Amino acid sequence: MVKFNMPTGAGLGFKRRMLDEVIADKPAAIDFFEVAPENWIPFGSKLNKKFKSLTERYPFICHGLSLSIGSLDPLDVDFVKQVKWFLDEHNIEIYSEHLSYCSADGHLYDLMPIPFTEEAVNHVVSRIKQVQDITERRFVLENVSYYAAPGQQLDELTFINAVLEQADCGLLLDVNNIYVNSINHGYDALSYLKGLPSERIVYGHIAGHYNEDVDLIVDTHGADVIDPVWQLLQQAYAHHGVFPTLLERDFNIPPLPELCTEVSQIKQYQQQALSEMPSLQGTYGKQPA
Repeated sequence: MVKFNMPTGAGLGFKRRMLDEVIADKPAAIDFFEVAPENWIPFGSKLNKKFKSLTERYPFICHGLSLSIGSLDPLDVDFVKQVKWFLDEHNIEIYSEHLSYCSADGHLYDLMPIPFTEEAVNHVVSRIKQVQDITERRFVLENVSYYAAPGQQLDELTFINAVLEQADCGLLLDVNNIYVNSINHGYDALSYLKGLPSERIVYGHIAGHYNEDVDLIVDTHGADVIDPVWQLLQQAYAHHGVFPTLLERDFNIPPLPELCTEVSQIKQYQQQALSEMPSLQGTYGKQPA
């Protein structure tokens, strides 16, 4: 039986530029890392040996970019098998992806919204089950930001809950995406947050965004996390329990010590929630009833 290094606490999205710095001295604030497998699978032995020296020492999660779980194109089984190899090679248990699609007769280079329909639920569920069979792991699905809802028949919360339940998969709870969507689509962020199933939450994301207008926010991962999003994270811990949470930063990336300031803030909120009510320890790794 393989013993995986399961994440706890607060994590950071790992970039290739961080490799040598983290090998030399991993900041204490960071409990785990997340990588996109697409950014590592193509590289040769020298880079992968360095990367493996980290995965042998610290917990890692994989968060994919190009699975395109909602696409009408056939599932790229060869790619999923490559991801399976990568997960096995680096002893990584968790593989998450976006509830969206990014291909239609070719790659679209963007995450496109899936129609909120019963037909789409059935389509996505069948593909998730296929991925779970190939990877031999429970798939983890992220609630995504979106800017249009073509062909909508179900509300967003009903749609994602139906997919989670019918696919029997885990949830990557992205707190910033809930906040962004609540502004862009005019719903109550806390009500949405409370409507998600606690027992399916595997880990969380938090990130910054860009205010295009008073009623339009763009999910950029290119700025510091703002106070309302931090507050929503605290409310998530209070309602769902304390789950592993990762800071995403994909451009305008400051030096690692500055990133660790926000990672430390995640840990502060986790510890605060647990000190106020120890029973708030989350349900990571448990199968839903």
